[in-house]
Amino acid sequence: MIPQGTSLSEAELRERTETSRTYKLDSVGNRVIGLTDGLDAVRQSAFKILQTERYRFFCYSADYGVELEGLVGADPAFVRSELKRRVSEALLQDDRISEVNDFVIEIDGDGALAAFTVVSDFGSFREEVRQNV
Repeated sequence: MIPQGTSLSEAELRERTETSRTYKLDSVGNRVIGLTDGLDAVRQSAFKILQTERYRFFCYSADYGVELEGLVGADPAFVRSELKRRVSEALLQDDRISEVNDFVIEIDGDGALAAFTVVSDFGSFREEVRQNV
């Protein structure tokens, strides 16, 4: 049975934007050092996404993390195209990130380095990821 006689006001129906405020992580000291928001919070989120292998940890949803381990031993041409796609796909899961562009990918021996620009609601920043191939 569907409830009758209830109505929501216009104010209740307006979409509310969530804050990006979160705990600030000190990766050197391995501790929380206060709070962060805006571009710094997006930068921290991108770093965490790129450090987490997708599907490895049950505490994260299947949408969180990046799939890089499958590139080990692959052909360099394949690594180039897949690295760009996989990094973009992983970072675009964050609603605050609208684009990942300006990729520069260098493959040297058994390693690959991808540098790129992350465009977010709060601004842009350069990021990079290294992977054994």
